[in-house]
Amino acid sequence: MSAKRIVPESQPRGPELDKRKAYILTTIVYEYIATAEPVGSATLTQKYNLGVSSATIRNEMAELEARGYLVQPHTSAGRIPSDTGYRTYVDRLMPAESLASEESDRLRTEFARAGRAIDEIVEQATRLLSQYSQNLAVVVAPSKDSQVFRHLQLIWLADRSVLMVVVTTAGVAEQHVIEPVVDVDPDELTRASNALNRRLSGTLLVQLDRGTVVDALATTEPPLHASLIDGIIAGFAHARRPEERRILFGGAQHLLDQPEFRDFKKLRSILDLVEEQRTLYNVVLDSIERGESTPSVRIGGELELEDMSECSLVAIPYRMGDRSLGVLAILGARRMPYGRMMALIAATADHLSQHLTDVELP
Repeated sequence: MSAKRIVPESQPRGPELDKRKAYILTTIVYEYIATAEPVGSATLTQKYNLGVSSATIRNEMAELEARGYLVQPHTSAGRIPSDTGYRTYVDRLMPAESLASEESDRLRTEFARAGRAIDEIVEQATRLLSQYSQNLAVVVAPSKDSQVFRHLQLIWLADRSVLMVVVTTAGVAEQHVIEPVVDVDPDELTRASNALNRRLSGTLLVQLDRGTVVDALATTEPPLHASLIDGIIAGFAHARRPEERRILFGGAQHLLDQPEFRDFKKLRSILDLVEEQRTLYNVVLDSIERGESTPSVRIGGELELEDMSECSLVAIPYRMGDRSLGVLAILGARRMPYGRMMALIAATADHLSQHLTDVELP
C-alpha cells in the first residue's frame, strides 16, 4: 500500500494574536477536545466567563477563521480548530502538565514487573502507553547497534564443535556454532571465555570487530588456534548483524471510542497503516529531532499523509544510560488532550529509560 502524501497547512495570516483572541482560541480548543462538537459563540458565552458580548465573540471567531486558526465544518455550525489553531495552542497557549504522582508510581511499579529481557520490557511499555493514553501506542524497539555486550560462553560440543552464546546487558542472547579445524578442549574454551569477558564486558556490540577481539585474546596461554579465533569473530559478527527493527502497536481498539474514527473508511485507513508498518515506522522516526529529549508533536497535515490528516502524533525517544535506543509514540485524533499526552509519554519514557539503565548495570 502506498500512502498518499499531502502538503501541510500554510502559516497563519496577519499579526500575532492579541490576548482576547488567544483566550478565545484556547477556550475553543479546550471545549472541542472535551465534547467533539463544533463550538459556537453561544456555547462560549454560556459556559465561560469571557467578559464580552456574544456579538464580540462572533466577530473574534470570524477573524480567527479568516486568519487560519479555526475552520467551520458545516454551514451555520460552530467552529473547530485547524491544524494551525492546534499548533498555536500546543506551542504558545497550552498550560504545562505533569503526571500525577500516583500514576507515575504505578508506571514505575509496572515496569519493575517486566523483568530484564528487552523484548518483555518494550512490550510492557506498549501495553502501558496504550492503557494510560486510551490511544494507539507505537513503540520502536532498540536496534542491535545499541546493545552492550555483557558476557559470552564457549560451550564444548565435540572436539571440533563449539557453541558460542553471546548475552547483552538487555538480556538478548545470540547463538553461533564454531567449527575449528583442530581439536579443542573445555579448559581452552574456559580460558578464552574468561579473557573475552574480562576485557570486553560493557562494550557496544557494534565495536566488537576483529581487532578488538584479537587484542582481547592476545594474552591467552597457550595461544588459541587461528580457526577458533576466526570462529569467535564470526560469532560476534553474527550477534550484531543488521536486522529489521521491531515496531510494536497496542490499543487500536481505543480508536473506536473516538468520534473521528466511527467512519469505517477512516478507521480502515489507519488500521491498514498499522498492518503495513513501514509507513508508520518512518513517520514515528521522522517525528524525532536528533538529540531531542522532550516530546515532539505533529498535528494533522504535518504528518504529510492523507490517511492521517485527522490524526496527531506525540513522540519521544527512550534511552539506556546515555544512549538513545528507540522511540515511544501516541497516535490519536487531532482532538487529543495534548498536555496530558505529552506529560504521559514523557513520564513513560523516563521510567522505561530508568528501568533499561538498571537492567544494563552489572
